[in-house]
Amino acid sequence: MILAEKIAALRRKNGWSQEEMAYQMGVSRQSVSKWESGTSIPDLERILKLSQIFGVSTDYLLKEDIEEEPAAAVSDTGSDELVKTVTVEEANEYMELNIQAAKKSAIATASYVLSPVVLLFLAGLSEYRQNVISENMAGGVGVVVLLLIVGIATAYFVMLGMKLEKYEYLEKECFRLEYGVEGIVRKRMAEYEGTYRICIMAGVFLCIICAVPLMIAAAIDSPDFVYIICTEILLIMIACAVFLFVLAGEKKDCFEVLLQEGDYTAEKKMEGKKTERVSRIYWCIIVTVYLGVSLYTNDWDRTWIIWPCAAVLFVAVRAICGAFKNKAE
Repeated sequence: MILAEKIAALRRKNGWSQEEMAYQMGVSRQSVSKWESGTSIPDLERILKLSQIFGVSTDYLLKEDIEEEPAAAVSDTGSDELVKTVTVEEANEYMELNIQAAKKSAIATASYVLSPVVLLFLAGLSEYRQNVISENMAGGVGVVVLLLIVGIATAYFVMLGMKLEKYEYLEKECFRLEYGVEGIVRKRMAEYEGTYRICIMAGVFLCIICAVPLMIAAAIDSPDFVYIICTEILLIMIACAVFLFVLAGEKKDCFEVLLQEGDYTAEKKMEGKKTERVSRIYWCIIVTVYLGVSLYTNDWDRTWIIWPCAAVLFVAVRAICGAFKNKAE
């Protein structure tokens, strides 16, 4: 049985018309008709999507010598679980939950950037005006505020993860959308595109100008306390940029998750599963290093710098892992 015959047979087995299947695939009905008549062949990306919506392997679709359809549809991950179908109600609930949580997630993420602001201000104040607050009190109060901010933000992310736990498979497993769902998601994504671009541009602008206060302070040879204030302004501007990036990204991601596009294609999901173990090991090591260095030196007002450095290094680690993977292949 050739590819064209298999596509037609699988479509009829699912009870879809050519138009309904075209909606599932994001193509025109004429394209489906050409695939089934053999006048054209779907490209690799379409082949992968066909395997997802029909719940069969790509080998079954492409190899003519495989005549029998697998008794149980399997996902591209190699598990024996049936490919799940996402209904209109599930898709709408998932989008609403993520859109409502996006603003809070953005605030929580920006809070990590802002967490050392009070500590830096009090540390500078204790040196500039020792009669106002002692160095020990400044360090103690600053660390308490830092830990409270980080703790509250982390607790929120844990609660959000529990709330979205039932939809976790959307980001990790292959699935198919019920008839009409893709059109709804694409419409909402198109409506949001303008807001997404504005948020990204504003965030980039803030990142570019955030160092201006420090440059001005250096140009006029300001006192050390002014440098501290300028550093805090820099952190606040970066936090605002992070807020915009996360707000825009979280909303757009929920659309891409449902459409299995961008960072959530079948290939990216497979790659994510392979690097998940590396991520866990990496962050466990970073936490251990942070706590060890901080407790040994008792220099909590400086050791926080480990976190932004670790975040940048993590990108490099993932790139190295990807390079080794490509070399192995």
